Parts: sequence; structure tokens; C-alpha cells
Amino acid sequence: MLKSLRGQLLISHILPTLIIIPLMGIALVYFLENKLILPSLENQLTDDAVAIAKIARAQPKIFSDSNLAGALLKDMDLNTQTRVMLLNTDGVLLASSDPEDDYRLNQALNITGITDAQDKTISKQLDFSKGLHGEVVDVFAPVIDFENQLIGIVRVSFRYVTVADQLMEMRFLIVGILTFGILFGVILGTLLALNINQPISQVTQAVLGLARGTSSDSIPEEGPEEIQILQKAVNFLVARLHELRQNRQQLLANLVHELGRPLGGLHTGIQVLRRGAKDDPQILDEMLEGMEIETSILQRLLEDLSHLHDQVIGTRELNFQKVALSEWLPSTLISAEEAALRKNLKWMTNIPQELPEIDLDPQRMAQVIGNLLANAIKYTPRGGTVNVSAGERGEMIWIRVNDTGPGIPVDEQDMIFEPFYRGTQRQRIKQGMGLGLHIAKDYVTAHHGRIEVDSTPGSGSSFTIWLPTSVGFSDNLMDSHN
Repeated sequence: MLKSLRGQLLISHILPTLIIIPLMGIALVYFLENKLILPSLENQLTDDAVAIAKIARAQPKIFSDSNLAGALLKDMDLNTQTRVMLLNTDGVLLASSDPEDDYRLNQALNITGITDAQDKTISKQLDFSKGLHGEVVDVFAPVIDFENQLIGIVRVSFRYVTVADQLMEMRFLIVGILTFGILFGVILGTLLALNINQPISQVTQAVLGLARGTSSDSIPEEGPEEIQILQKAVNFLVARLHELRQNRQQLLANLVHELGRPLGGLHTGIQVLRRGAKDDPQILDEMLEGMEIETSILQRLLEDLSHLHDQVIGTRELNFQKVALSEWLPSTLISAEEAALRKNLKWMTNIPQELPEIDLDPQRMAQVIGNLLANAIKYTPRGGTVNVSAGERGEMIWIRVNDTGPGIPVDEQDMIFEPFYRGTQRQRIKQGMGLGLHIAKDYVTAHHGRIEVDSTPGSGSSFTIWLPTSVGFSDNLMDSHN
């Protein structure tokens, strides 16, 4: 039982109850009996003895006549549980309120407290050694006349059997209450232990499911605060695993689609060439040009997959160099300009000659701009416009790509940089693997910059890259968290 968490929780919750409550009960009984009930009874009997002594002092003849002493006790309204004796100065019993003492009348009693009373001192005794028929509390009060002479002794006592009955009733009551408290504590401790054990068991099963690859359901976040934090962490892992599974499925679907199209084109071109098209220089040139385009698509696809792989294992590298933007940027746009013109798009550029030199990886940043331009060209209908501009603002430079395509819905603009995400608009042809913008943002972030999108459905889109003009890079490794 102790090997399981449930057993340890049960023991930790129940054991203190089983130990503390009985000990508290014993301490409570001891305190009530010895510090409250018996001292209170002793004080009460002392007050009774002093009161009876005052009455007896007014009738001094009772200590020389046992009949008068007996008559006095009969006239008093005494508690039936209290025994009152009247003794003369020699300790001889003259009268008693208890009929069982009749056989001892006119006999001297050998009791310790009489000696103290003969010395005119009130004597109190607690005696637990006499058994049920002995006195548990005895009070001896001297009766002193108006001339300060001892004329008799009053003994007031309470039988142990009477006190024992009262104490036993109290003990039964206390034991009953403590028993109820123990049962309630055990039940409450069990419920609390199970309340902690259940969410922990759920977390354990969820983690085992994640390890085995069989669980993809989130668990309820309940229980103590620390357990809820653990549950939130597990739910985050479950959601992340579910997202990775979806991305993997999406990646495979996109990969099949994207590989199928260029491979199909290449296969068609090869068949055409085999059927004799190679003998016609014009057809041969057109087929080779088409096959070149398809291989460039495959090359870009390979680069995207390579970037995704490097991002996962954290081994991406950047080769930062001092680059003169005014010279580098126009050369980067040549292939995109040709693609735009082939689609009958209007091509515009506005690149100032005084742009500064900045630290960047020219190959990776060319890939970023190429991805933005590829999207702009792809989604802009024939006769539309693609515009590339650049400038400097403060300690930042910006490179902007505008198009007159269908635009991007507002609710999608925060998601277009996620991997494998592709727009849902009918006007936007779902081509590509959904990695271009994700890769672009990743590389821009690695350059300590940012990328912004401004788009209105039906009015085109504008993507702006912001890069710092002066950034010192200590190494060429990209942060794996970017």
C-alpha cells in the first residue's frame, strides 16, 4: 500500500487524525477531571463546610449532644450526593447525613484531616486510593466560637462513586465526540487524498499516452494549484503533439501535391522529346525552358524542406556580410522581374541609390524577397502590378513588396506566417506547401528585424521587411528559437 501514491496520501491524511485526536481526547479528559471538575467540586464543598460551620457556631450545644447534632442535619436542605458529618473536638462522630454511618456514631474517627481542623485550619483532601466507596474529596472545617475557641468540626465529603459516575458520563460523551471526529477526519482525509490522487493519475496516464503515441485528448484542469500547472503543461504538450501530427499530415499532402506537378511536367517533356520533338529546334527550346522552370520549382521546394529540417534540429547557419543594398537589391529582383513580365504583369521598382551598407546574409535575404515576390506574382492576375520599393527610416531600412492581387482577409493575416498555412479565399490558388512566408519571417527575425503585412481584400497586399542598419553578430548560427 505504501508503494503507491494513493496509499501514501491516505496514510499522510489519516494517520495524523488517528494519532492527534486520541491524544487530544486523553489530554482533554485529564484537564477536565483534574484541573476543572475536581477543583471546582473541592471549592464547592469548602464553601458548604464553611457555611455549615457558621450555622453550627450559633448552636454550640450540638457538639455535646448527638441528638441535637442529628436534628440540625435533618433540618438542613442538604444535597443527597454530599455527606455531612458533625464531630466534636476529639474527632468523635456525633451525627451524619448518611444513614450508613449510624453504626459509627459516638466513635472517634481516625482521619488525617481531623488533626488540621483541630489546629483551626480548613483541611482539603483528594483521595483516589480508597475504591468506589471511599471519599474522593474531603473538607474539614473547624467550628470556632465567638471567643475563638474550637468547639467542633464539620466534615463535608463527596463519595467517589458519585464523582466516578459523572466523570464516566463525561468520558463517554468525549469518546463519542472524538470517535465521530476520527471517522469524519478519516472520511475527509480519504476524500482529500483521492482528490489529489485522481488528477495526478490523469496526468500520469496522459504522459504515458504521449510516450506511447496513443493519447491525444486534453485532461481537465482541476485540483490544487500545483496540479493544475502540471495539467496545463501536459495539455500544452498534447496540443503541441496534435499540431505536429497535423503539420506532418499536411506536409505529406503538400509534398505529394507539389512534387507531382513538376515531376508530371518533366515526365511529359521527356515523352515529347522521345517522340521526335528534339529534332525541331523551336519545340526543343520550349520544352527545355519548361523543364528548366519545373526543375527550379523542385529546387525551391528542396530549399524550403531543407530550411524546415534545419529549423527542427537547430543547425541553421547564416553567413553575414556587409552588403550595399543599392547594388545588391536590383540584382536580386532580376529573375522575379522576368517571371512577372512573362505573366503580363506591370513591374515597378523604386530603390534609392543612397541606401546604406548593412549586415545580412545575402543568400538567405534573397530567398526571403524571392518568397514574397513569388507570392505577389502568383496571386496577382494578368494585367496587375507588382511594385518593389525600399528606403531608410531612422536606424532601420525597409524593403516593401506591393501587389494588386485579391488581398488577404483580416482574420487570416495573423496566421499566414504559420507553417503549412494556406489562404482560404477562392481567388487565391492553393499552391505551394505553405512554408514561404514562414521561412521569410524566420530569416528576417534571425536578422534582428521584423516583417509586416498590410492587406485589404480586393485591394492587394503589401509586405514590408524592416532590418536594422547596424547590428553586431557574434556568430553565424541562428537562434534555434527563432
